[in-house]
Amino acid sequence: MKRHSFVTALCLSSVLLSCFTPIAFAAIGRYKRWPVGGSTRFYEFKVNTMKVTKLCHTRDIVTVNGLYPGPVVYAQEDDRVIVKVINEAQTNVTIHWHGVRQRLSCWSDGPSYITQCPIQPGQSFTYEFTMYQQKGTFFWHAHVSWLRGTVYGAIVVYPKTAVPYPFPYPYEEHTLIFGEYWDMDVVKQEKAVLASGGGPPPADAYIINGHPGPLYNCSTNDFYQISVVPGKTYLLRLINAALNMEQFFSISNHKMTIVEADAEYTKPQIVDHIMLGPGQTYNVLVKADQPIAKYEMALGPYMSAQNVTFQNISSIGYFHYSGAAINSLTQQALLPQFNNNQIVSSNLNGLRSLNVTNLPLEIDTNLFFTIGLNVHKCNRQNPNKTCQGPNGGIFAASMNNVSFVKPTISLLQAYYNTINGLYTSDFPGVPLKIYDFVNGAPNNIPNNTNSLIGTKVHVLEYGSKVQLILQDTGTVSTENHPIHLHGFSFHLVGSGTGNYNPATAQLNLVDPPYINTIGVPIGGWAAIRFIADNPGVWFMHCHLEVHMSWGLAMAFIVKNGVGPFETLPHPPADLPRC
Repeated sequence: MKRHSFVTALCLSSVLLSCFTPIAFAAIGRYKRWPVGGSTRFYEFKVNTMKVTKLCHTRDIVTVNGLYPGPVVYAQEDDRVIVKVINEAQTNVTIHWHGVRQRLSCWSDGPSYITQCPIQPGQSFTYEFTMYQQKGTFFWHAHVSWLRGTVYGAIVVYPKTAVPYPFPYPYEEHTLIFGEYWDMDVVKQEKAVLASGGGPPPADAYIINGHPGPLYNCSTNDFYQISVVPGKTYLLRLINAALNMEQFFSISNHKMTIVEADAEYTKPQIVDHIMLGPGQTYNVLVKADQPIAKYEMALGPYMSAQNVTFQNISSIGYFHYSGAAINSLTQQALLPQFNNNQIVSSNLNGLRSLNVTNLPLEIDTNLFFTIGLNVHKCNRQNPNKTCQGPNGGIFAASMNNVSFVKPTISLLQAYYNTINGLYTSDFPGVPLKIYDFVNGAPNNIPNNTNSLIGTKVHVLEYGSKVQLILQDTGTVSTENHPIHLHGFSFHLVGSGTGNYNPATAQLNLVDPPYINTIGVPIGGWAAIRFIADNPGVWFMHCHLEVHMSWGLAMAFIVKNGVGPFETLPHPPADLPRC
């Protein structure tokens, strides 16, 4: 899609109800602005079921507006976005607007039992938020159970009118959403996995824009293709919406230039392959500078953990030059080995912000969170069926050895209404026990690999300048974990292998990337910084869905500041009830 026609696409979209003329931001005081938006974009999402036929089988899946992937939300920087979600399915649903910082709109963030109760069948809820000082590639997805396995779509936010991209203008833009496909109901699958105590089954296929590609059964013609003109440059918006797999992507014989990560511009980085964890987005430029032919676009697994079963068949699409015969030989794409940590590290280390703003140089809140898996002792009946984790245990996961349990009503409602007994404010700011996290972690499974269980939050004063160390652990297995923080982007000021050591860690305080999801390196650490200037309750979790289900999550409460522009607004009238 060419950018100059995006306003037409906005107003003609089948799901867009209205377009308003831009209105200026109102400056209140000298520095404070209420994020009211420029233009207002109205969308209506109807969550329903549809039949799909893939991999030789036909089944019902939950989608939005009968589309898989779902409809694209288009906007410009500073626009107000209003989406009415009507639940016509037979399962609960919420929608999370991944990467949207939700300035003073925490009630619209979307994670179930964190900022809202689910939208029950037959009910509706209207999400309202502003793309305040945000532009780029985002996505939306369900945030209840594993429903985001089919309920997801792109958010494309363009710069303000007459503001150019900071890179050569592309001939066309295309959005590629990566996912996983199962021949079973994903909500039932989560329940089955948790009941078993073991790990999840591998996906039946990887998909690009809903298409598995010709390497899978009954899928010879079920592929996604981009038709390109020789010599032209294309902007590809890459989104990983997969449930449980990190993924490599490449285009045969073509370089990709990374120009944006998590909807923030980066200095150009040229790569042959790129790894995206679930929740990560990248914009890349690709020039059609090869001989006229049909080139593969390949999507395959990155698996850093030990003893995990995964799908090893790649999803294939095509980068098809005009003039190439339909039946011409295809130039095959070569993906890295599934456990190639070097390429992942190279991708991460090469990210540099194009323009750095709001980087806190002085820190007043230092936090240190360990992340990883646990195995609990079997305490269930029918252990052969319910304790299928390592050594007859039950899989769990944790931050600072606390496995998060969602409450029965949303944390935000409990906090706002001062409802006692639903959570405690004692999530530890540092590990409860210090040890060699990577090489000396407890591993006498399941005798010393248990975690605490609870609904614990960590409270931050408004305006806190936070540095958070995320440390991978070797309990069960070291692993690359894509950690996502709601309500904020953060500066990735450092990462490395082994245990974090403040005396030797090299931090980048010049041009760190500004992102919202960080793949904490396998057997390593990541250091992030942010300013806690957005009041509300904000979820932080591993974006591997099974890890979040096992408890690899926590929540921050950011307290109110001074005055209405630093205070959590009241809840909307149609907020769903539990």
